[in-house]
Amino acid sequence: MRLALFTDTFLPQTNGVARTLGRLTDYLHRRGIEHLLFTPKSAPESSYPDPVRPIASIPFFLYPECRLALPGMSSIQSELTAFAPDLLHLATPFNIGLTGLRYARKHQLPHVASYHTHFDRYLEYYKMRRILPLYWKYMKWFHRSCDAILAPSRETAASLRSEGFTGLRLWSRGVDCTLYSPEKRSTGIRERYELGAELILLYVGRIAPEKELATLLQAMQLLPESVQATVQLIVVGEGPLLPELRSQAPERVTFTGAKHGEELAALYASADLFVFPSPTETFGNVVLEAMASGLPVIAADAGGSKELVVPGVTGKLVEPRNPAAMAEEIIKTASGYLLRTAMGREGRRLALQRSWELVFDGLIRDYEDVVDRRRALNRSGIYTA
Repeated sequence: MRLALFTDTFLPQTNGVARTLGRLTDYLHRRGIEHLLFTPKSAPESSYPDPVRPIASIPFFLYPECRLALPGMSSIQSELTAFAPDLLHLATPFNIGLTGLRYARKHQLPHVASYHTHFDRYLEYYKMRRILPLYWKYMKWFHRSCDAILAPSRETAASLRSEGFTGLRLWSRGVDCTLYSPEKRSTGIRERYELGAELILLYVGRIAPEKELATLLQAMQLLPESVQATVQLIVVGEGPLLPELRSQAPERVTFTGAKHGEELAALYASADLFVFPSPTETFGNVVLEAMASGLPVIAADAGGSKELVVPGVTGKLVEPRNPAAMAEEIIKTASGYLLRTAMGREGRRLALQRSWELVFDGLIRDYEDVVDRRRALNRSGIYTA
C-alpha cells in the first residue's frame, strides 16, 4: 500500500494530533509502508525528515500555533502523480486537506478523513456560534465522498452521526506505557517546582478557553482553607490564556509552560491526582497518559474523556463547567489515599491494554478494507466522484 497523508499539524508541534500522526509515520516506517505526508511548514526545513513535505503556511487566527497551508496545487499534484498513492488520508478539512480531496476526487482514488477536533464546540468559546450552520454545511460537503470517516471515540462518532454523517469507523488512540509510568515518580520534581503540599494536582494541555481552565481555578478557590493548605496545582502547557490565568491564579498554582518527553512523564508520575475540566475533547490523550502514569483522574463528564474514566474505578466524572462539583470531588479524593492508590492502579491496568501497535494495526486493516471496497466499486462502474 502507498499512502498519502494530509494534515495541518505535525511534529515538531506537540498537540495530540501532531503526536498521533508522528507515531503513525513511525509505525508506517516499521511496517515498510510507503507514504508521503503533506503539512504546513512550522519549523525549519531541516526539521522534517523524508517523506514529510512541508508546505508554506500562515498562522490560523483561532490557533496561531496551528498553521493554514498555502499549497501550490501543481507541485503537490506532480508529487502525487509520481508517487501514485493507493489511498489518501485527510486529517484536516482545511486547505491542505482540500488539496488531497480534490486530487482523490479527480482521480477516483480511495480516501478517508479523520475527525480530530470538535470545532463546532470551540465556536461558542470564540463567540462565533452564528457560523455553526455554515460550518456543518462545509463539513458535510468535505466528507460526502470519503470512503470512511475515522472518529477517535464513540462520543465523537455519535456526535457526527447525529449531524447526518455516515461511513463512520472508530480509530481510537494508544499510549506509551513505557514512557508514561508510575516508575518515573521523582522527588526531584517536587524540589524543582518547590512543591511542599501533601497532594499535587496536575493539569496537562493547551491553555485556551475551550479547555475550561477557569472552571478548575475557580474550583481551587472554593476549597475549604483546611484543604487548600494541603494541595497544590501544577498546570503544564502553553496557549493564549496563559498570561491572563497566571496573573489571576490563586496561591498554590504553578505554571510550568510546555513540557515534553521524560520531563513530562516525570511530572505525571510525581503528581497525585489528574484534573481535566475540558468538555471539548474528541478523545483525551492526556487523560490516558495520566492513567498510564498511575494517576486517578477527575474529568468533565463530556467528550472523549468520559469514555476513558470509569467512575469510582479509575477516577471521577463531574458536570462540565461546574466549579463546585469539581471542588467537591477534589475534597473527597484529597482525603482518600487508599482510594486514590486503587484508582491509579486500575487506570494503569486499563492503559496497558491500549498499545499504539494494536491501534495502528486496526487502522491498517481499515485502510486495506477501504481500498478493496473502492476497487470493487470502480470495477463495477458504480462509483462517481
